[in-house]
Amino acid sequence: MNKYELALVVNAKIEDDARTATVEKAKEYITRFGGTVTEVEDWGKKRLAYEVQKMREGFYYFIQFDADATVPAQVEQNVRIMDNVLRFLCVRKDEA
Repeated sequence: MNKYELALVVNAKIEDDARTATVEKAKEYITRFGGTVTEVEDWGKKRLAYEVQKMREGFYYFIQFDADATVPAQVEQNVRIMDNVLRFLCVRKDEA
C-alpha cells in the first residue's frame, strides 16, 4: 500500500450540500477501487491563481488515502468527469 493525496478544487458557486456531496463522491471512488481514506483537509475558499471556467475562487480539499498503484488512475478517470470539480491532482506522498 502506498500513500496518496488527491487535491480537489471545487466550484465556489454551488450550495454547501452540493459541495459536500462532490467531496463525498470523490471519497466514494477511492473506497470503491480499494483505497482507504485516512484524512480529509478542508482549506476553505481560496482565490485561484488564474480564472478557470470564468471563476476566480474555489474550495480546496485535500484527501489523503492509502491504496495500491492502480487506484489513483481509476480515481482520476472518474473525478475528471465530475461536474463541480474545477481542477484535481493525485500525487503519491513520500514515505519520509
